[in-house]
Amino acid sequence: MRKILLTLSILTLLTTQACKEPQTTESVDTIIFNGAFYTADSIQKNVTAVAIKDGKIVALGSTEDIQKMASEKTEKIDAKGNFVMPGIIEGHGHIHGLGSSLVSLNLMEAKSWDEIVAMVAEAAKKAKPGDWIIGRGWHQEKWNTAPQPNHMGYPYHESLDAVSPNNPVFLSHASGHSCYVNAKALELSGITDATANPSGGDIVKDGKKKIVGVLEETAQRLIYQAYETWENQRSEAERNASWAKMFDLAEGECLKNGITSFHDAGSNFQQVAWMKALADSGKLKVRHWVMVREGYTNLKTNKEAFKIKDAGNGKLTVQAVKVSLDGALGSYGAWLLEPYSDRKGWVGLNTFNIDSLKAIAAFCWENKLQLCVHAIGDKANRETINIFAEQIQKQPSSDHRWRVEHAQHVNPSEIPRFKQWNVIASMQSIHCTSDAPFVEKRLGKERAANGAYMWKAFLNAGVVVTNGTDVPVEKIDPFACIYAAVTRKQKNGEAFYPEQKMTREEALYSYTMANAYSSFQDKEKGSLSVGKYADIVILDKNLLTCDEEAIKSTKVIKTIVGGKTLYSNQ
Repeated sequence: MRKILLTLSILTLLTTQACKEPQTTESVDTIIFNGAFYTADSIQKNVTAVAIKDGKIVALGSTEDIQKMASEKTEKIDAKGNFVMPGIIEGHGHIHGLGSSLVSLNLMEAKSWDEIVAMVAEAAKKAKPGDWIIGRGWHQEKWNTAPQPNHMGYPYHESLDAVSPNNPVFLSHASGHSCYVNAKALELSGITDATANPSGGDIVKDGKKKIVGVLEETAQRLIYQAYETWENQRSEAERNASWAKMFDLAEGECLKNGITSFHDAGSNFQQVAWMKALADSGKLKVRHWVMVREGYTNLKTNKEAFKIKDAGNGKLTVQAVKVSLDGALGSYGAWLLEPYSDRKGWVGLNTFNIDSLKAIAAFCWENKLQLCVHAIGDKANRETINIFAEQIQKQPSSDHRWRVEHAQHVNPSEIPRFKQWNVIASMQSIHCTSDAPFVEKRLGKERAANGAYMWKAFLNAGVVVTNGTDVPVEKIDPFACIYAAVTRKQKNGEAFYPEQKMTREEALYSYTMANAYSSFQDKEKGSLSVGKYADIVILDKNLLTCDEEAIKSTKVIKTIVGGKTLYSNQ
């Protein structure tokens, strides 16, 4: 990777030197001047201004020099000394889930089960009989008090039944790896106390084999099937219109948070087709890089979709595949080498057939597609690296840029293997500080200290580490994530194994050039460099020099995509 970045830096230097003096008398479209610049480009130093033409950066330099390139027609943006940096790249999120979360019940801030029940009761009053009540964001570890009665901290579904007897309720865990449902949803799904667990899933039952109301991992599919039956009663045009509305809201939320590019961790082919239609009509606002999440047969049947590259003037690329090998730590789904410390004999769940993953890995290798595997537990990470190695060893010098999504809990012996096979650790800093209150409960102190969120250990080993929020698992707030990366502080102010902190430069790089590199787009974006897209954000805090605590309160002043201001709070 260092050779690649060195080559890119040399090319950038040559291009920049050639552009110090404008090669044409024609004026530029936009200049941004009087800024405190972070370019993410080691060659570009002492920059206070940038010039933009036709959506791309044509020059960087001093305010005095760049202003000479402007004419009366040039848009002039005075940064007023504020922080200017490359557009933020969300390195792992769920764009469709973000849109859905903006129109359904948002349970992320709920402090108790009673609060959630009250929200469902209010929604049920407004719903038509038979309509599904959808929500996401609950987390039993983050409630102020444990509900009574409960099983493993989970309340029984009868409390939901009382407020919503005629409407099925489907509430996803914050991680998305389990859900809470009421009796009506269980009835429509055909789930009873006698229903056996599907492979890779768990219908949580108490000691008397009574259903609690929580379904973990693949067991959720039983509910999805009933929900989709109801959803499919609408025409495709109605479903498309509903999706388009949510997608527009999601893009708007991205822009408000300074996000100009989004790595979507799992679209199906229908969603890809809808996104392609928006790209072709010039309606996409944010640049999207998509991982397709489909089964092996569908991947083979629809592989023409993977030819989508830079559609809509660089707004849509579809050249990656996503597979989830295990679940999340909070919902006891992360697949571990040794049992959970707080659930005797339980090692989590392998949620995807190993042989099927091997077949998909071979398909991706043969078709030069990036493979991105969700692996949270140390067992899942080990199995993923094993499967990656089987393909990569066919041509070890290849520039494949395969990724492990999350890489949250690894056995220390796995870290050098990431480097050996040039595997990218696609991580989310905010997960560390969000999960920290229960990590030691789940893993014990030794595993937490030596294998949990090992950002610095990965970086020291020469592994590319990227960043993101996993929205809607967490809020789409890059500054909270950057704060987590450089402090590892929990809400109580205590740092979670601070020796694994990133520097501020490392954190910003993980959100810019590292993310661009991880999607084969480092020549087009990720830094403020001549020839790259003019994707730029202006912030009210200097993330390199401001007080540490001020990072998390950073506000976006402007978000610029392709030279056009798409969000401004001024």
